[in-house]
Amino acid sequence: MPSAEFRFDAIGAPWRIDTASPLSDALKTAIAERIDAFDRTWSRFRDDSLVTRISTEAGSWRFPPEAAALSALYRRLYEATAGAVSPLVGARLENLGYDRAYSLTPAAQGVSVPAWDDAVAWDGETLTCVRPVLLDVGAAGKGYLVDIVAEMLADDGITEYVVDASGDLVHRGDTPLRIALEDPRNPRKAIGVYTLQNAALAASASNRRAWGTNHHIIDGITGLPTSEVVATWAVASSGLDADGLATGLFFRGAAAFTPTFDFQYVRMFSRGTVEFSRDFQGEMFT
Repeated sequence: MPSAEFRFDAIGAPWRIDTASPLSDALKTAIAERIDAFDRTWSRFRDDSLVTRISTEAGSWRFPPEAAALSALYRRLYEATAGAVSPLVGARLENLGYDRAYSLTPAAQGVSVPAWDDAVAWDGETLTCVRPVLLDVGAAGKGYLVDIVAEMLADDGITEYVVDASGDLVHRGDTPLRIALEDPRNPRKAIGVYTLQNAALAASASNRRAWGTNHHIIDGITGLPTSEVVATWAVASSGLDADGLATGLFFRGAAAFTPTFDFQYVRMFSRGTVEFSRDFQGEMFT
């Protein structure tokens, strides 16, 4: 059972890594550098990021190798949700006030989310845009980064660990981890408990980053914050898939994803009802 903790803040969230023995200083430094490199590519909140540069100039742009898995995952989600989950919602989020300055003040004039094939061609590591576009990979990026950090631990010979990036977790080891599923209506209560082992879990809730009548989970079709589902949990083999599915489940039922994903899930609706998979490895209280 992991007994050493490494806590830090990164990409706007608290992180915690639990291992049997303390991490070496060299590994801690390597993790920090790897997270910063990921952020320099994908953050729409940094002036020096690749995503920010793409938002100012059309053309072809080369991403690091990690982009292949991320773009492929987004394309699967985009097609499964008929465009509701899209990496092109960045400009709309800024338009609603979730911008680099965190103004949280919607603009007077709205903007639409462009259709994928009308705006970009994204083939693995290369993205070509006919006009500037603002990418936002918040629907799956943090889960993918958790995978990357977990792989660094494994490469260092660590076999039992938990990487927790505030709602996106990867667990490896012989001892299962029981995780409370926080009730979005009352953070001091749980709607259930999940037993996680050698898998990834991602949680998402519309109350986490909310301002006024808006929040960060935007429907790429309508350009509006989703309202029917208020919280989701997804379990998959990777943080990338779990995080992406947790977002996708706000817009479509599980049946939309079962043809191409292997996962378990919980969805909580605005009316208070809860839906979960038959093979759910835990206990629900509602």
